[in-house]
Amino acid sequence: MTESNRRSGEYEYGAPQGTAHEGTYPQHGTYPQPGAHAQPGAYAQQHSYTAPSPVNPEWPPPPPYEPPTAVAAGPVPGPEPKKKRTRGPIALLAAVAIVAAAVGGATAYAFQELTGTDTAVTAGATTNVVPSSKKGNVAAIAAAVSPSVVEVKATLSNGSSTGSGVIITSDGEIVTNNHVISGSDSIRVRTSDGKSYPAEVVGTDSSKDLALLKLQGASGLKTASLGDSAGVQVGDTVVAIGSPEGLTGTVTSGIVSALNRDVTVPTSESQGQGRGDGQWPFQFGGRQFNGDTGSSTTTYKAIQTDASLNPGNSGGALIDASGNVIGINSAMYASSQQSSSSSDAGSIGLGFAIPINTVKSDLAKLRAGSGS
Repeated sequence: MTESNRRSGEYEYGAPQGTAHEGTYPQHGTYPQPGAHAQPGAYAQQHSYTAPSPVNPEWPPPPPYEPPTAVAAGPVPGPEPKKKRTRGPIALLAAVAIVAAAVGGATAYAFQELTGTDTAVTAGATTNVVPSSKKGNVAAIAAAVSPSVVEVKATLSNGSSTGSGVIITSDGEIVTNNHVISGSDSIRVRTSDGKSYPAEVVGTDSSKDLALLKLQGASGLKTASLGDSAGVQVGDTVVAIGSPEGLTGTVTSGIVSALNRDVTVPTSESQGQGRGDGQWPFQFGGRQFNGDTGSSTTTYKAIQTDASLNPGNSGGALIDASGNVIGINSAMYASSQQSSSSSDAGSIGLGFAIPINTVKSDLAKLRAGSGS
């Protein structure tokens, strides 16, 4: 440090004398020594620095000092505030859709109950009607589904016909077999709680042996949960509920014996009705059961079951282990074909049901007054 530096109150910075890095620092400048600014503002009044000769003559001199430009006082800018996300109708609908997808089949059942429509039917969704811990429990299934199965009694010109039906809307839409009500003059339906309602035929489909009834003056009925028959497998546990011999709410159980069985039944309005034995003739495997089916017939794919079915079970429910209806019972082989009394007829474990997916695909046309 030079004598002139000491007198001016400035000192020189650079590489310390006698070190390995002497002369290697890129720039030099002069800063006031400590204590040189006893008077306030002395440093601010200094407009320039005098740099001594560089230690290394090849280094360029530092740029001249330029005092900072005064800036008007004002608010210090902060981070840009986040824009509030708007939740318009589209966002709201998306949120509702996500929630609905998470809730799944249970929500579909609620919609069906609240609206009195077949929302759950057309959605193809299934639900656990019985608790998971009670899956396959016949008593739990019977308790849950029996209120949704009814007795159907049709008055004919030459007698009467008794069968069963399944409630699909809370205001009284009933699915049953066409052969249960064909040729009827009047129809009455009795629910599991003993109430009786007059019913009208909404639509029929003799090619699938299906019919849709509508109860008069009914409301608040418990609807069945219609399942997915495409997922049914041979060996699955099933429960049948119906009104054999007029015994409303009779429960039997068994398994699925086979799938896609070709069952042939008559399509004429009065074939098999009014005979007094309650047996509905059908053909299976090239053989006639329960009498002659006549010349006018139709064939459909059926679920075969060994659950006990008897005259009067027709139109009732075939139910899976979770409590969903997977079929409408339609035909059963009675052991006494020639008997004139239904008391001599009985199930030998050969019964058939119309798959519920067939019912669901036909429902819109039944509501319109006819099937496909």
